[in-house]
Amino acid sequence: MDFIERMNSGKLYSCHDQPPEMKAEYLRSQDLIYDYNLCRPGEDARRSAILRELIPDLGEGFCIEPPFHITFGNRLHIGKRFYANFNMTIVNDIDVYIGDNVMFAADVSISVTGHPVAYDLRPRCEQFSFPVRIGNNVWIGTNVIILPGVTIGDNAVIGAGSVVTKDIPPNVVAMGVPCRVAREITDRDREYYYHDLRVDGN
Repeated sequence: MDFIERMNSGKLYSCHDQPPEMKAEYLRSQDLIYDYNLCRPGEDARRSAILRELIPDLGEGFCIEPPFHITFGNRLHIGKRFYANFNMTIVNDIDVYIGDNVMFAADVSISVTGHPVAYDLRPRCEQFSFPVRIGNNVWIGTNVIILPGVTIGDNAVIGAGSVVTKDIPPNVVAMGVPCRVAREITDRDREYYYHDLRVDGN
């Protein structure tokens, strides 16, 4: 089993064994991110062009506020109408999938990669990777951390400061460290947008 097969199958692998073509793709992604993060605020066309080159699988209607960081642009898949506030960080040796109409608040981090707890299993920086999947219409709050292998269901809301270690079902509000389901999203949420504040001020 070669490096890519080990990585994609969830087995332990060492980043020191990364093949030359993967190292080249990493450097290409980092160069593009560097250019993107140095764009002036008014350079919308240049920023869009860089993102399209960096992330080939990027839907229409996106906005990613700089600065942001990612390992591999070609392993990130984003649907339509995606918004990410400042300081999005994605560690994606393998794939991250983000659906349509997804919003990230500031300082959201996603990592598909972890390391064994036992020190003698990581003498050469051994690690493992599992894909992350975020459904449609999801809102991720400020300073949320999403760990390897997590799936977040459609329409879910993840509260600020959460650490998501396990799958979150659709149509719920979840929060905490570790992140747990707090409640289902109900019709009341269509009437009250924040605490006791009604939609349209009624």
